[in-house]
This record gives sequence, C-alpha cells and structure tokens, in this order.
Amino acid sequence: MKANKILSEFRSFLIISVGLMIYSFAYTTLLIPAKVMGGGATGVGVIVYYLTGGEAGGGLPVGMTYLLFNAVLLTIAMFVVGPKFGIKTIYAIGFNSVALTMMQKFIPITLLGLQGDPLLSAILGGALAGLGIAICFSQGGSSGGTDIIAMIVNKYRDISLGRVIMMVDVVIIGCSYFVFYELSTIIYGYVTMGVLGYTIDLVMNGNKQSVQIMIFSTKSEEIAQVIIGSSTRGVTLLDGVGAYTKNPQKVAVLVCRKNEANIFYKIIKEVDPHAFITSASVMGVYGKGFEPLRTK
Repeated sequence: MKANKILSEFRSFLIISVGLMIYSFAYTTLLIPAKVMGGGATGVGVIVYYLTGGEAGGGLPVGMTYLLFNAVLLTIAMFVVGPKFGIKTIYAIGFNSVALTMMQKFIPITLLGLQGDPLLSAILGGALAGLGIAICFSQGGSSGGTDIIAMIVNKYRDISLGRVIMMVDVVIIGCSYFVFYELSTIIYGYVTMGVLGYTIDLVMNGNKQSVQIMIFSTKSEEIAQVIIGSSTRGVTLLDGVGAYTKNPQKVAVLVCRKNEANIFYKIIKEVDPHAFITSASVMGVYGKGFEPLRTK
C-alpha cells in the first residue's frame, strides 16, 4: 500500500510537470514573442521582461520575475493566512520558473512563426496555457501568483477567490499599456484571459460531467444487480405505478460519469432490450465516488 501511494504521488507530480511544460511552452512560443500579455505572476514577468529590454535588450527572464514575485507573495501569505500551501503548489512554482527560464533561453521565438499575429497567438496561447493549468489543477497543484493574492484579500474581505483573481488579472493586463502604449495590447491580453479561463473550465468540467439515468423496466431489480456487480456505481430502486396499466414496478435510478454511460446502456440492453430509459445531465454530484461537498 505504501509503495502504491508513493507511485501515485510520483505520477501526480509527473502530470503536474507535463501541464506546466505545456503552459510554459504556450508563453515562450506564442504569447511572449507576439507581445501578448497574460494575467497572474507570469503576466507580471512578461511586463518586466519588456520593460528591461525584451529580446533585443536582454530583458530579465520571465521565469526569474515569476519566481521572485511568488516568493514575495508566499512570504506575505505565510504571515497573513498561515502555512496553508501544499508541497504541490511550491513544487509547481519552482518547476514553472525553471521551465519558463529554460524554454525562453533555448527555444527560438520564431519557432511557430506567429510573432507577427497577436490575435492568433492570443487564442492559441490562451488555449494551450489553459490546458496546462487545468492539468496542473486536476492533480491538486497551483501556479501560485494571483491565487495567493486572492487568499490574502479573502482573509479580510468577503469576496470570492474567483472574483479577486479576475480583478487582479484585469489590472495586470491593463498595466501593459504603460509598456507598449497600445490599446490593442490590452485587448489581446483580455482575449488570452478569456480563452484561458474557458479552456480551464472546459477541461475540468469535461472530466466531471455526470448524468442521471432512470430505467423503467419489469426487470429493474435484475438490471440493478448486474450494474452493482459489474461496476463501482450504486443504483437506487424507486416504487412506481404505470398510470395506464396500473401495474406496480420498480424504477432504477443511476448516477454516473458521462463517459461511463455507454457501458451501462449496454448492460441495460442485454438484460432487457425493451427497457425505457431517460438520461439527463446534472449540474453537480456530491458524495462518495464523485466530488466532496464543500461549504464556505
């Protein structure tokens, strides 16, 4: 059991690393070369990079600013909210700073040839960066930055973490105007922020989408037993009466992940080809086998 736990943690850190490498690749090959701003600590790093000369003047690497910015925030947060940061968050900050620095040093800005197309760079860069962050989030990691600021603000103000993060990112991207003095830079930055957020939601919610299946059959109990015996999902049997026939029957109710539904459809069809089935997407499922119920 201990070996399995160690292997599971190693796999988790490996997946976080892959996600952060995708995130760093998006910045170093798409967003930074096209001078498209992003939010968070990386956005601050991009601003500092161009303020100190950019690629032409040997600007301060984005990874260095990213690390220093997070180090300062972590230090402040330790005193304000206490040591609530997991090892995965600290690892993610360290790994991401190294990945950003190394990629920016060794990957040419002309690799994808999109440095002259800020709109396409904003869309593709935001999508790739969002994918990387979502992969990191899926393993309990965090890239720090505005997440830490949100925790500090939330300590003293009753404002949701998501709203604080959005407001801080809006300010960071807005500050890019004082670097390039072009309104389009801000617009492209907001496009990146929107695409990144949408991609994160799409990836995270895609893995968590659930459906509720109701099975009307004279063999509902048999179907329930087969499902319980061949999977980890439970089934609830409800008492029902046919309004036309007046015959009593059991109605089986099953909640599962969307990607599991086809498996159960096949089971139902094998037991009772004439079963009547309804399937509906559900907004959220909380409890054993799904998400834990979290309250403020």
